[in-house]
Amino acid sequence: MTYLKSHTADLLKQINDTHRPVIITQNGESRAVLQDPKSFEDMRKAIGILKLISQGEEDIKKGKAKTQQEVFNNIEEILKMKSQ
Repeated sequence: MTYLKSHTADLLKQINDTHRPVIITQNGESRAVLQDPKSFEDMRKAIGILKLISQGEEDIKKGKAKTQQEVFNNIEEILKMKSQ
């Protein structure tokens, strides 16, 4: 924490230049991670995609999935009903 307080500007420049996070420790224990905004957003997006993949895999295991042909047939039926 002492280093962080006295070198904040340098650390911010480093993380923004390198896109590598800095782990903040207090009394030798990890307490926080300092990360540039773009890397943080990229990580959030990746986690979101992984969650969707995981949910999709669970749906497949539970038999809650439809084939591509079933989906297209449903879309065609909906479009036919709307055009009438």
